[in-house]
Amino acid sequence: MSTWLVVAAAVCFGTTGTAQALGAADASAVSLGAARIVLGGAILAMLAIWRPRSKLSSHARVVRWPRRGSVALVCAGALGVAAYQPAFFLGTGENGVAVGTLVALGSAPALTGLLEWLVLRRRPTGRWAVATAVAAAGVLVLSGVLSGLDGSLTALGLAGSIAAGASYAVYTLSSKALLDRGWDPASTMGATFGIAALGLLPVLVVSDVTWLTEPAGLATALWLAVITTAVAYTFFAQGLQSLPAARVATITLLEPVTATILGIVVLHENFSVATVIGVSLLLAGLAILTAGRRKLRAVA
Repeated sequence: MSTWLVVAAAVCFGTTGTAQALGAADASAVSLGAARIVLGGAILAMLAIWRPRSKLSSHARVVRWPRRGSVALVCAGALGVAAYQPAFFLGTGENGVAVGTLVALGSAPALTGLLEWLVLRRRPTGRWAVATAVAAAGVLVLSGVLSGLDGSLTALGLAGSIAAGASYAVYTLSSKALLDRGWDPASTMGATFGIAALGLLPVLVVSDVTWLTEPAGLATALWLAVITTAVAYTFFAQGLQSLPAARVATITLLEPVTATILGIVVLHENFSVATVIGVSLLLAGLAILTAGRRKLRAVA
């Protein structure tokens, strides 16, 4: 069940690009990202406040984390959420959407697994490594990088995309640590995204938000806030509660699969052999990751 919750979160994440294209195509990436986090973070914070606090269960696991308290973990997660937006857009702005997205999405699972190993002393499994490699290859094919590289990549753009992947790893691991300390998913996401929303509020205020005055733009903002943030990260946290952070990061690579399918069906984008290969590799990576050990032995 936890795996399917993360899958549902990835599907929600994957609707972001289609929602932008349909209702806020003229909005800047910075203002759109800030509006998503500010509005979505406010919703998550309100849900956390209105929900009764969960007591620390007797079977809650305690992880070995530096003794800085839960406040430090929340702040680290909020910093990761807030930093992801400008870092991601820096990468796509410097090197293009395909390369920027590839490096950000492709590096996130590897960086999450590495940090989980170094900080939480949880060594990723060999199956995770194989599944992540296969899924990352799918992202590589879908991005179109193989046919579009011209040698014009900038170090600043690559640094921005890798920083986005690292930011994802930070807020995923900080959320995992809070959940392991007995926090419930609503409180974890509410605190993390609530503080991130406060941090990005000045960015939203100084941005051009005229697109929010249009019905389509407002509808897009609400979709991004409710579906791709509030609902998606609630599912994300519920799945993260019982799954390793590295595994969750790999499962969320289903996001580009959703985006690709919606692009073809809704936006009538081009359908190619590379699309089939990329989606197949991503689904194969997920199958490797989620297949039972008995099934893997049977295949072997």
